[in-house]
Amino acid sequence: MAAMTVQLDIVSAESSIFSGLVAHLQVSGAEGDLGVMPGHAPLLTHIKPGMARIVKQDGKEEVFYLSGGILEVQPFSVSVLADVVLRAEEIDEQAAVEAKRRAEAHMANAGADFNYAAAAIELAQAIAQLRVVETIKKNIAR
Repeated sequence: MAAMTVQLDIVSAESSIFSGLVAHLQVSGAEGDLGVMPGHAPLLTHIKPGMARIVKQDGKEEVFYLSGGILEVQPFSVSVLADVVLRAEEIDEQAAVEAKRRAEAHMANAGADFNYAAAAIELAQAIAQLRVVETIKKNIAR
């Protein structure tokens, strides 16, 4: 018996990153982690920087980094729209570590004209990328 699936499209500002049938999607929603399976109620919500984990029709998992964006759930399709989407293996761990260090340094040495919101976004994105890398490392170690 075939698993129930829903059409998922993950799109960045530059291109379509994934399009296919999935049994499950997990993303970091604005209010916490959110799981979407076939038959989920319609939904439109913001997603924060973090990981998107999908279980494809064949049962294989794939992990992506999302810079944040919008999740739309319809009866027979799910769309993820994000400025930046990276497959887990495309993440440059050293660049993410450096971005995290840089954002923390900016926040620690804030001046009068400091843009806290921009630094917080940079920090959140770097931490989210590092979490995706750690998740992949844990899965490989299993």
